[in-house]
Amino acid sequence: MNQFDTFVSIMRRLRKECPWDKEQTHSSLKKHFVEEAYEALDAIDREHFDDLRGELGDVALQVVFHSIIAEEEGRFTLEEVFDDITQKLIRRHPHVFGDAEIRNSREQTASWERIKMSEGRNSVLDGIPGHLPALMKAEKVQKKAAKVGFEWEKTDDVWKKVEEELTELHDAVRSNEPSKITQEFGDVLFSLVNYARFIGVDPEESLHGTVRKFIDRFSYIERRLKEEQKDIRRTSLEEMDMRGNEANNISR
Repeated sequence: MNQFDTFVSIMRRLRKECPWDKEQTHSSLKKHFVEEAYEALDAIDREHFDDLRGELGDVALQVVFHSIIAEEEGRFTLEEVFDDITQKLIRRHPHVFGDAEIRNSREQTASWERIKMSEGRNSVLDGIPGHLPALMKAEKVQKKAAKVGFEWEKTDDVWKKVEEELTELHDAVRSNEPSKITQEFGDVLFSLVNYARFIGVDPEESLHGTVRKFIDRFSYIERRLKEEQKDIRRTSLEEMDMRGNEANNISR
């Protein structure tokens, strides 16, 4: 028995003998699936590959767990899961497993989309997961639309759209229309995601980086004030900002 078979047999036994594992359903495991995926991404960002090895195991556990539950319900088997992905990889890489000619990654992406449409999709936007983070989802929607020509030609035109949306947001705020403000704010974010694509920036990663930088900066402020025995709740914004600038200088 190889390592994977041993792992699967352990999961089957846990499903039968562990009270917690026996209670789980597809729905109850959803949050764990997402958490494990994000923990794997965090390990990649930190370039901590011992952690990544463990986190990939946790992701694999979720795949096997869901498959075993599906087997019990008579829906599909673990073997069918791997057979499906094997056949999909072969089908979507005709230049590797067939006689198609594809010269670069751009042609491969176009081929991939054509094949997906031939598999029964009605729209180029089909198949985008509803639970994707909003920035990531916006970028994916825009990329798919761009593949069939729904795309600005110039970066300057995209920026003009950003400015237009900012003006509309400002007008909505001045007129104090809550529903309109929410709509226009979404339009601003969507247009900024589009601009990010044109200038070669991953909006999700960019925002993650800014959030991490803010956390580091704010943690420094807290640490410095604690060293000085000051209560952060009674510290002025000006002093906190001064400490934050210290953090920026140190990071440089």
